Amino acid sequence: MRLTDTLRFARDAATGYPMRTALSVLAMSIGVAAVVILTALGDGARRYVVGQFSSIGTNLVIVLPGRSGTGGFNPANAITSTPRDLTIDDAGSLRRLPTVRRVAPLAVGTSEIAFGGKLREIMVAGSTAEFIPIRNFELAQGQGLPEEDWNRGSSVAIIGAKIRSELFGTEPAIGQLVRVGDRRLRIIGVLKPVGQGLGMNTDELVIVPVSLAQAMFNSNTLFRILIEANSRDAIPAAKDQAMETLKQRHRGEEDITVITQDAILATFDKLLGALTLAVAGIAAISLAVAGILVMNVMLVAVTQRTGEIGLLKALGATARSIRLAFLAEAAMLSTVGALLGYLLGELGAFALRQFFPVFPAYPPNWAVIAGLSTALVTGLLFGVMPARRAARLDPVQALMKH
Repeated sequence: MRLTDTLRFARDAATGYPMRTALSVLAMSIGVAAVVILTALGDGARRYVVGQFSSIGTNLVIVLPGRSGTGGFNPANAITSTPRDLTIDDAGSLRRLPTVRRVAPLAVGTSEIAFGGKLREIMVAGSTAEFIPIRNFELAQGQGLPEEDWNRGSSVAIIGAKIRSELFGTEPAIGQLVRVGDRRLRIIGVLKPVGQGLGMNTDELVIVPVSLAQAMFNSNTLFRILIEANSRDAIPAAKDQAMETLKQRHRGEEDITVITQDAILATFDKLLGALTLAVAGIAAISLAVAGILVMNVMLVAVTQRTGEIGLLKALGATARSIRLAFLAEAAMLSTVGALLGYLLGELGAFALRQFFPVFPAYPPNWAVIAGLSTALVTGLLFGVMPARRAARLDPVQALMKH
């Protein structure tokens, strides 16, 4: 049999039993679609989280109060059971480090803002003038926090875009006096809309001087210290210098944790990448199930077409030709199912992006290639047994059975 005859034989066999063919194609397409959609979800989650952490700043080093690692017994820990708090002076000492470009102490709390009879709850971030450039925020109106002594905060505030629209509507917000907690503050700036990120909506944020925030919350501690290194290469040195400087200020006690943005990104990238692979592996099981279905369908086809096979052999068709004909039919079913599944998967990922625009649910190229390849290989592997059974049929017995 020529190649065209083999393909024509496989096509006619597939179209001659539409229900059987449709079920095989459907099973294979569901498997491929599952791989495409689930990997789009997994890889989309990885891209979303990595993107959110990338947007919080550049070359960032973050200092947290308390030590998260275990380094053996430290006599100092036997005396002090609680970690030493971070202070504004701690943050100020880091400004002198040669590898540091900017430093922003951060105090965080919730309060209420009131203007013109309108009242709503807000998140207050107490920091300095360097907070906005470190976090890559942009001002839509007005100016940033003033350059002043960190321990003496002016009664000023910068508000998010949503707060501005809710409190002032179309009226100008710059220069207006609002009440935040028990303080009267003057609006000097409005942030550009940014939206939700890492559990915090920047459009609902109010930024005030750090010492003012501490006075509002009756606290003298910091939530974090944000450090921007001079360059990406300077991040490790900035981390070590910050740790050493604060250790000296805390009388030799290593009671802080210093993390880098790159370390956080690498951790999430690795974790969510592994999750995507695991999800793809689970989805690939459905491809194996689809392959078994193809094998069952092909075995039934051999039984149904025993007479036809016997006639072909009686006319001179070799066992190899019969085997190739059935393998071609299995490959044809798998290919059509894989392509249909890919289209369904892309359609599902498109629907996800439409319902959740901020979620980049795009299937990775490796998953698409792996899904299509696995479907084709699975179909061929599970088609080998029916093809061999058909090739071994004796022509006389096959014609007698028919």
